[in-house]
Amino acid sequence: MTEELNEVNLSRVLGKTVIDEKGRQIGTLDDLVMIPGEGFPQVSHLIVRSRKRLIVIPWLAITLFNRFVISVEPTATEFPRHEESEGEILLKRDILDKQIVDVDGAKVVRVNDIKLGKYKEFLCILSVDIGLAGLLRRLGYDGVGKKIAALLKKEIPRQEISWEYVQPLEMNLSRLTLTMAHDQLAEMHPADLATIISTISHQQIQAMLTSLDTETAGEAIHELEPELRSRVISEMDSELASDILEEMEPDEAADVLGDLSQEKAQELLGLMDAEDAGDIKELLEHEEDSAGGLMNNWFLTVPQTFTAGQAFEEVRNNAHEIEMVYYVYVLDDTERLVGVVSLRELLITPPETSVTEIMVDYVKSVTADAEPEEVLEIIAKYNLIAVPVLDEEEKVLGIVTVDDILEPFLPYALKRKRHG
Repeated sequence: MTEELNEVNLSRVLGKTVIDEKGRQIGTLDDLVMIPGEGFPQVSHLIVRSRKRLIVIPWLAITLFNRFVISVEPTATEFPRHEESEGEILLKRDILDKQIVDVDGAKVVRVNDIKLGKYKEFLCILSVDIGLAGLLRRLGYDGVGKKIAALLKKEIPRQEISWEYVQPLEMNLSRLTLTMAHDQLAEMHPADLATIISTISHQQIQAMLTSLDTETAGEAIHELEPELRSRVISEMDSELASDILEEMEPDEAADVLGDLSQEKAQELLGLMDAEDAGDIKELLEHEEDSAGGLMNNWFLTVPQTFTAGQAFEEVRNNAHEIEMVYYVYVLDDTERLVGVVSLRELLITPPETSVTEIMVDYVKSVTADAEPEEVLEIIAKYNLIAVPVLDEEEKVLGIVTVDDILEPFLPYALKRKRHG
């Protein structure tokens, strides 16, 4: 481009005249073709409506681009007809008026206008306008907006989101998402992701979950209401669904599978790693409204012959796979539960000390068929973070955490508040 390009809104240039070097009209701007850029998505071609047909002009042929006129260089004389191609991304058609995720604000918003500007010699998407000001501008009611602002003696606030924080909800737009948006989306709290998922279409849900890593997707799915959760998993590609379930805690995966049809649950279990599937099947054997149905069968144990140092090393080696790492359960040589040690005790105890010297001998526990009220009573009475579930031989089947036991007793709205 020969002219320094200032920032311009898409609504200002759509429909504007495109001329050649002699000032003759070639047509009017209909849309812009976008491709991934070094910093921001950039324009590769202009789509121009000329004599009732659409032609394509490469961005490199543009010498002037502003809200009043668009011109091409003298050597550009012939322009091919625009032919739609699969995967092509057009700014007006694919982004304007569409829903996106504001990953910084953790919410779904609609694109009312798009700000374009120069970045490394290319015309790029710099930000999207999601506010009333953008909508009024787009509809050609700028003057009305100014009058309203004057009457209220207050400016209409500008609400723009840098493209760095935009996560599109259409599958074909994912390649335009910048690394920052991907990273922030993955770091978003599962409850916030679930709130977003609950407000978008089923097609958009699939696109959003596909953009997440399987562990984050699993955490978000578990936060959904059971009916929506089941529908999402049922409509998802089975291989992807099984991969996501493998990354979830066994009790959470069992919750999800327990809401599906038996046929679908068995299909997904069959696609999973045998060990992971086995852990989940054990949990599915118990009544949902019981300690066995609420427990997680991933927990930390050490033999009673261990020292505090060995026990702490066991925690270090396995903590990344275990949700609950506050307690380590001590077993005898027949794997019966004989005591429990808190992580705090392991941290402050000399490494050579035997775990039997620091463990609590009389461990509060429940059976697999214990009702949730009984589990809650024990956790509350003894101020526990988790309680072990034992079989008839006093072997540990799993643990029920305070989060797991509180969930059945909390209204849905309060759960959302607690997770936030």
